[in-house]
Amino acid sequence: MTSPDQELETARVFPHQRVFLAAGLSVGLSIGLAGCAGPPSSSPPGSSASAGAPAPSGPTLPGTSSPAGASPVAFSTTDNAWIEVNIAMNEQILPLLALATEHGANTQLKALSVDLVGRFEAELADLRQLHAEAGLPAENPHLGMPMPGMVTPEQLADATTKRGVAFDSVLREGVQAHRAQGEALLVSLMKLNSPQPVIDVAIRMNANREYIRYMLADIPEK
Repeated sequence: MTSPDQELETARVFPHQRVFLAAGLSVGLSIGLAGCAGPPSSSPPGSSASAGAPAPSGPTLPGTSSPAGASPVAFSTTDNAWIEVNIAMNEQILPLLALATEHGANTQLKALSVDLVGRFEAELADLRQLHAEAGLPAENPHLGMPMPGMVTPEQLADATTKRGVAFDSVLREGVQAHRAQGEALLVSLMKLNSPQPVIDVAIRMNANREYIRYMLADIPEK
């Protein structure tokens, strides 16, 4: 949780904050309604979705491992893959974000990195809860997989050798790739009638991806 002082500081440093609040809410609600045809949506009232509209196209999630046991909620193979891939992506970008304070030059990027550490750790708590509910095995087959949005050990090692503007460039690229891949995977999830717990987490994660988009728009690239 951020304090009122922290919220005021974020609004001062990032003038697009108000734009994010409106856009993030709109997109987040559309995901909740598009993905939930069964259980009642937890989205705030006043949102709408086009009935019968074709689902947007997007990349297919990679295959996932078989659940270790029966689940009280019907998680599909794509639900399971979405959970595992996002756990891996978040776990692997955290060390890169942690380097920003000492290696970076741009104060806005440093502040955003600290903010994102908290957001991604909160997402991991939600995703791990879904992981447990789905009965997935402890070993994540996607951890370390070379794919868009995944910070590899080699990329992290390269980032540790950089300072100042050079590091900022690597950090910005890594955060942008993480955001873009996260949004692409959400498109695949939107095609399904996923369980409500998955939908709830997806809405929160989508809002964070929109947050990243608008915060980065306020930070000069050099």
